[in-house]
Amino acid sequence: MTAAARSLKTPEDLASAGLIEPARLDGIRAVADRYAIALTPTVVSLIDRADPEDPIARQFVPDPGELLTTPEERLDPIGDHAHSPVKGIVHRYPDRVLMKAVHVCPVYCRFCFRREMVGPEGDGTLSPDELAAALGYIREHADVWEVILTGGDPLVLSPRRLSAIMRGLADIPHVKIVRFHTRVPVVEPDRVDEALIAALRESRKVVYVALHANHPRELTEPARAACARLIDAGFPMVSQTVLLKGVNDDPIVLGELMKAFVETRIKPYYLHHPDLAPGTGHFRLDIAEGQKIVSALRGNISGLCQPTYVLDIPGGHGKAVIGESAARREGGCYSVSDFHGEEHIYPPR
Repeated sequence: MTAAARSLKTPEDLASAGLIEPARLDGIRAVADRYAIALTPTVVSLIDRADPEDPIARQFVPDPGELLTTPEERLDPIGDHAHSPVKGIVHRYPDRVLMKAVHVCPVYCRFCFRREMVGPEGDGTLSPDELAAALGYIREHADVWEVILTGGDPLVLSPRRLSAIMRGLADIPHVKIVRFHTRVPVVEPDRVDEALIAALRESRKVVYVALHANHPRELTEPARAACARLIDAGFPMVSQTVLLKGVNDDPIVLGELMKAFVETRIKPYYLHHPDLAPGTGHFRLDIAEGQKIVSALRGNISGLCQPTYVLDIPGGHGKAVIGESAARREGGCYSVSDFHGEEHIYPPR
């Protein structure tokens, strides 16, 4: 089997595929000793080897900069462990829980906020007893209205295992919504087949799918077709994007991505400021820079294309909306800025 026909999972694979120079092997091996590597054939096909700043490669090809940790970075930047009452469950908000049934992914993003937990050596897949305990916790907490399957990528699970989870949720009457967070339709679109779709239907709950994509080139025709299969099967889709230096920190690129989502019938949802995960400082930009980029979207692209810019407060305190406010109190009135940056006065009511 050639490198082009399988996922690349080692530094040697990357060198053989021409994604890193042999002289960089030792540095990349040091990164691989700590953090998992995986690029699917779909992802490999999107990389422009002639571009040393290629935004797809930047997301997935390891960099020695990942071994540089700054004082503010944290092993668990958004506080999953502090809010995990039983293995596989994170209960941070009153009406919803995360269920982390699996900690492996088809690809490993170099900026992942759970990079210390995911991968072949990560926190693993829930055993049948652990899954039963997780479902038991949800059953005992009647305030849980929504269950969010994340991880790891839940859609790497076999249809049989997905069906078992969904059947378990079907018997919990207060759970009304099941949401999946995934990259699969983008990085492994052929996995979205009838068997997977049938498994997602097993719970008879309302199912949403949140797609993680960060650059417009990720929304290929096969990816859009995979999303169409999910949407046509009755699963509404929303987007999740991380604002990343060197990938999408440009209002034109970000606007193209948001338009691509809408064209694919995916509603833009969250634009995440990068979390303080170890070795990810080369992806982070200043919040003020992010606010400027988000402000540039307003007015220049359709309201359908506007994501909500959020920050996960370190330590597990939840998300905060950090888009710059267009309205500022001045005297007895408000000063309101339009998308050209011009100021206008508005009365207090």
